[in-house]
Amino acid sequence: MIRFGRIAGMLTLALFLTVLLAACTAVPAAPPAAAPAGGENAASDNAAASTELNLLCTPQVQWCEGMKAEFEKVYPDITVNFVRMSSGESLTRLRNEKDNPQFDIWWGGPVDSFVAAAQEGLLEAYDSPNMANLANPELYKDPNNYWAGIYMGSLGFATNQTWLDENPGVEPPRSWDDLLKPEFKGQIMVAHPSSSGTSYTALCTILQIKGEEEGWKFIKDYAGQVLQFTKSGAAPAKFVGQGEAAVGIVFSHDIVAEIEKGSPLVLTFPEEGTGYEIGGMGIIKGAKHLDAAKKWFDWALEPATQELGPKYGAYQAPTVIGAKPSRPELLEVNLIDYDFDWCGSNKTAFVDKFTNEIATAENLKE
Repeated sequence: MIRFGRIAGMLTLALFLTVLLAACTAVPAAPPAAAPAGGENAASDNAAASTELNLLCTPQVQWCEGMKAEFEKVYPDITVNFVRMSSGESLTRLRNEKDNPQFDIWWGGPVDSFVAAAQEGLLEAYDSPNMANLANPELYKDPNNYWAGIYMGSLGFATNQTWLDENPGVEPPRSWDDLLKPEFKGQIMVAHPSSSGTSYTALCTILQIKGEEEGWKFIKDYAGQVLQFTKSGAAPAKFVGQGEAAVGIVFSHDIVAEIEKGSPLVLTFPEEGTGYEIGGMGIIKGAKHLDAAKKWFDWALEPATQELGPKYGAYQAPTVIGAKPSRPELLEVNLIDYDFDWCGSNKTAFVDKFTNEIATAENLKE
């Protein structure tokens, strides 16, 4: 099941091209414009332009707030109303509202969830003119234009340095198997895969590295090491930084964000390979403000937009040509050939198996 070479190579090449072209010949951003006239993706020519946009936002609240403010600077006639939810919660909400959608666009969170949403008919296809900005279209967008990638990030381990100092001889984990060491019993925090795309990425990473049979055995043992499951994927970095546990399994950019705030964390990566996310976005099927949703979609694929992350404490790598990554070293690690289609297609079954057979989703720490 592991195919380390192809996508890992594509990922490295895409990052290299992004950095190179950012320094040399950045593709100019498409100018902010009204929704394209004519064609299947256009809003009605006779419809009044929307003055609001309902955004389902999965990254941290600070980044959601920042993106709202930045978009409203570009489009002062549009007010953005956003709700922040983890990717698992977002997918559930969209399923429940399928016949009467309350959101226009979903921005952020691993594309496994967007693959599942597209398969369930929850997303509207949109061939944005700014898809041309993507550094690697084969990797960074759905072939039928149901979603596009807006950032990238790798999974890592966050270990509390104070705890390490108090436990001489203990090293931070540097492999998935290290998580099963007795010194980490009851000292691990990770989100629950039913609510968190981060945790689901970790689960699907293990299944790809070890194979399904051995992978599920490992996941059961690893869950037995967990002190408490959290609702949000980024939360373990915060709690570990506060000393509530020794080790958190989190996307590396979220660990860096906590380190930047002064948390005593050590960042390590599993040497045998780690999973990664492509953060996605997609327009909701039946969106009530379709023209505004398309404007957000186009804007989010501009280089200047993707360089806004660090301003709001987000250090993910960009996906478009001309945007300079703030922390390229976070992708210069051993990445597995993560199979987004397989993980997305099996998401419901894998989450149900984890919830029903390994750990329930009750009393998640927020």
